[in-house]
Amino acid sequence: MTVALPESRRPPLGDGGRDGPGQGRDAGGGTARTGGGPAPRPSLTSAAFWRRWGPMVPTVATVLVLCVPVRTGDVTQSKITAADAASLVLVVWCLVRLLRGRGGRLTPRAAAVLGAPAAAFAVATAASADPWASLPGFVRYLQIFVLVPGAVLLLLRGTRDFRLLCRAVILLALVQGAVGVVQNLTGTGASYMGQDIRAVGTFGPLDIMGMSTVVSLGLVAAFALCLAEPGDSSRRQRITAGCCAAALVPPLILSFSRGAWIATAVACTVVLLLAGVRRAVAVLLALAAASVVLVAGFGVGSAMVEERLTSIVDIGSAPDRSVTDRYSLWSAAEGMWQDAPVTGVGPKNFPAHRDGHASLGLSSGSDTAGAGLQFQKEPLLSPHNMYLLVLSEQGLIGIVALAGGGSVLLVQGLRRLRSARVTYRHGGAADAPGAPDCGLVAAGLLTWQAVDFLYADIGGPSTVLTAVVLGAVSWWALAPSPLAPSTRRSQGEEEAPAR
Repeated sequence: MTVALPESRRPPLGDGGRDGPGQGRDAGGGTARTGGGPAPRPSLTSAAFWRRWGPMVPTVATVLVLCVPVRTGDVTQSKITAADAASLVLVVWCLVRLLRGRGGRLTPRAAAVLGAPAAAFAVATAASADPWASLPGFVRYLQIFVLVPGAVLLLLRGTRDFRLLCRAVILLALVQGAVGVVQNLTGTGASYMGQDIRAVGTFGPLDIMGMSTVVSLGLVAAFALCLAEPGDSSRRQRITAGCCAAALVPPLILSFSRGAWIATAVACTVVLLLAGVRRAVAVLLALAAASVVLVAGFGVGSAMVEERLTSIVDIGSAPDRSVTDRYSLWSAAEGMWQDAPVTGVGPKNFPAHRDGHASLGLSSGSDTAGAGLQFQKEPLLSPHNMYLLVLSEQGLIGIVALAGGGSVLLVQGLRRLRSARVTYRHGGAADAPGAPDCGLVAAGLLTWQAVDFLYADIGGPSTVLTAVVLGAVSWWALAPSPLAPSTRRSQGEEEAPAR
């Protein structure tokens, strides 16, 4: 027997973003029934599908197009890849929607966070000794840190879109991870210690960090979603996310990327602590026990993985060639900044000034081979540290704009995560754009990116995914609140959370 509620006390049909497992709008815009027998299956027309998911198609396509194998010539000659073309379509699509009055809007804070880096990039390019040589670098920085993140921020309309984007990232990570595991098992990966066993996915040996970046971001997103509260997602969704996170651990290990390992460990620890201290302690103890059993009891873990792990703490006493080169490049970047502390040497000018500031211990390049590529020396064109790269090429102007924007995203994102928890657990004031699980994902992704930039910088097709992730984080931190003060329910009226 179904009891009809008065109109003023009926649960909301949809909050523009947060849909629980028991109610909300379906993909076609209809309303799912919460009781009284099974709901009739709505007919999903193409028009209804396009209205619901159309704005997200270019964003999801930009992520999934990274499954396409990258040709070696596209990386070595800095050609426009399929991911770059998809990101251009994404920006144009957002612009068309804005012109038609269907896009989102930027708050003053969001405009400042996106506008400050754009102004800094322009000043550094104009002050460069060779502005024409710096122009491609200016366009690249504008694409990664301003245009694509801004487009994603304006296209995301709620937590359902955010979760769809997270699922696309996880799917991409699973595909690339599966390719990487096959490469390791069949000996068709990139060369590592004389064997072609390093997992690089479809990115090839010249973009050695591509697969590790994709897999790490997918792992962090899946891990955060599996820690969602029961009211934010169903049990099946949490179990599925947990299984995806576990499945992404082997390809991450087989990437042999120490920076990705460290960044993923830090990001997952932060997500655990934000989800709850008690849960964090229990999970960490369980992981420690499982590691002891697998490694000590069953001997899981090859000698190469153990050597790679040991090198993380031994780099100060007996560094390998890659670490020695990295220290030399960092020193060179610091010397460039000291020569031009305000505006740097200009975007894309690090290679031209490298030899004048690097020590004699710097090698001529890194050895690359495997995954269908013959042995060759790859030139060292960056310091493999995003902060030092910006500091050397754009000076204090660039580093302050980027670091300042990242700090705003972190602080504002944590504030909205706390507000979201108050809203959906205790019925407090709402000033967050979605549910707490989205806040956990955003915090984890931003933490991973901030730590990874200590060991890597932008470059290669996978950088487009970095831009999309920054856009998703910006949406969580800077998007306007969907609930205005005038729409908040009175204290005596039932909140009717979507659970």
